[in-house]
Amino acid sequence: MTGYSSRTLHHARSLRREMTSQERMLWNRLRNRQLGGFKFRNQQPIGPFVGDFVCQDEKLIIEADGSQHAGSAYDQKRDARLKSRGYSILRFWNNEIDKNLQGVLEAILEALSRAPSPTSPKQ
Repeated sequence: MTGYSSRTLHHARSLRREMTSQERMLWNRLRNRQLGGFKFRNQQPIGPFVGDFVCQDEKLIIEADGSQHAGSAYDQKRDARLKSRGYSILRFWNNEIDKNLQGVLEAILEALSRAPSPTSPKQ
């Protein structure tokens, strides 16, 4: 699921330009290996999908969800396909990012420490 179409790439670029305030807040703490030395990419194409933030080395996807994602059948199918490819997905509600960013970051670090085949992050 590494290849992606030009349509998916165009969609990812559009999402990068139109990030929500919560996505921007989270990205400002994930970028440039600020979180435990792990490399994240934002709005990263993975096959036909786009992950909000992806740590490819650990196959971890972080999603910042608004109310439109509540009970989304599409998200459930998407997550199942990504999990079948070895990815783990962490979802955080936007209000959780607003109210408890430090707790969100701690949960991400904990998930990275539990990753099935951890690699040494570069400093």
